[in-house]
Amino acid sequence: MSDQARTAPSAEEMETLARAALARIPEPFAGHLSDIVLLVEEFADDDTLAAMEMEPYELTGLYHGSPVGEKSAFDGMRLPDRIHLYRQPLLAEWCETGVDLGDLIRHVVVHEVGHHFGLSDDDMHALEDSV
Repeated sequence: MSDQARTAPSAEEMETLARAALARIPEPFAGHLSDIVLLVEEFADDDTLAAMEMEPYELTGLYHGSPVGEKSAFDGMRLPDRIHLYRQPLLAEWCETGVDLGDLIRHVVVHEVGHHFGLSDDDMHALEDSV
């Protein structure tokens, strides 16, 4: 997708970029991502923003679930792990910074995948560099 035109992509187009970023995650991580649900929403809901103590345009993505190392067969029924991308904040950051939208989405996706694995910020940066 060309950033030259600066046409706001749809949620579906952003999901396509996010799925492409997920597909580039290397092993051994990739083998643990098949059950993650990817959602593109306009904004985080009010409860999420209040819990995070953030304003609507501050939150570009969020991981909901338990890190891989904290899961147990004794956990019982749970919702699937989810990565939420928030379209309007991502678009605002894209326009404000001028970064490539694919790079921005990749950065947020990798960061949220990092939370899925319980990675430190340094580990997340190393993972992003490999994607």
